[in-house]
Amino acid sequence: MLDGYEMYDLTQPWSGDTPAWPTYDNPKVWYEKSLDTEKVNGQKIEFMNHTGTHLDGEKHFVASGRDIEEVPLDELVSDAVVADISDKVGDYDIYTSEMIEDVVDVQEGDILFIHTGYQKHAWHREEADPHRFFCKHPGPNKEFAEWCQEKNLNYLILDCGSADHPMNTVIRDIRPELADEAADHLGVDDLDEVFPPEGYQLMHTELFPEGIIHVENAQVPEELLNERVQIGTFPWRFRGGESSVSRVVAFKET
Repeated sequence: MLDGYEMYDLTQPWSGDTPAWPTYDNPKVWYEKSLDTEKVNGQKIEFMNHTGTHLDGEKHFVASGRDIEEVPLDELVSDAVVADISDKVGDYDIYTSEMIEDVVDVQEGDILFIHTGYQKHAWHREEADPHRFFCKHPGPNKEFAEWCQEKNLNYLILDCGSADHPMNTVIRDIRPELADEAADHLGVDDLDEVFPPEGYQLMHTELFPEGIIHVENAQVPEELLNERVQIGTFPWRFRGGESSVSRVVAFKET
């Protein structure tokens, strides 16, 4: 226990049942050695980096970007603020910098946790709904990405399937019926009006070259909503890693 701090785990549980990002292979976990035959248990796992709570590194989208090992501890562990916008957004909605600044004071260089409320639809929850968690969650557009750069954010943390709006990802192509639903909800004939092709996955493609990466599939307890804390994200020391499963922890002074 850290003297003077209470710790909160912001990480989803991880198992062979944890779903990967759509189009990615789901994890496999098995016993390569077992107590009944070799008097020792030894498990083997096979999975994509983008399974459960994970840190997307620059190398995920930028060939010359930093790998996971190159992200220093003093960047991974720093001052943070948790913004609860769950009462402002629903399926397919677009969140804005104004929504964030309405509920918290974001300082330059902060880690920003965006609580959309969609963590309640994660695979291990009573209200689990993979369609909503991965394919219908709210997300940002170009205005928000530009604001992140203006604030020089350290990194972002999301409680849903992606830092990008699902209709600004491959989901728009593989689930055309949901794309039609989203277009109707957003009041446009063509989603290109909201998410033009040149801004495809902009929370990745535009922010990663600026060193602003993010954690996806996290969760946060109610008592930390709209609070300032310290947050630490702890990935593998993964040389060459484009991303990594991670443990994410909040530290609040007592």
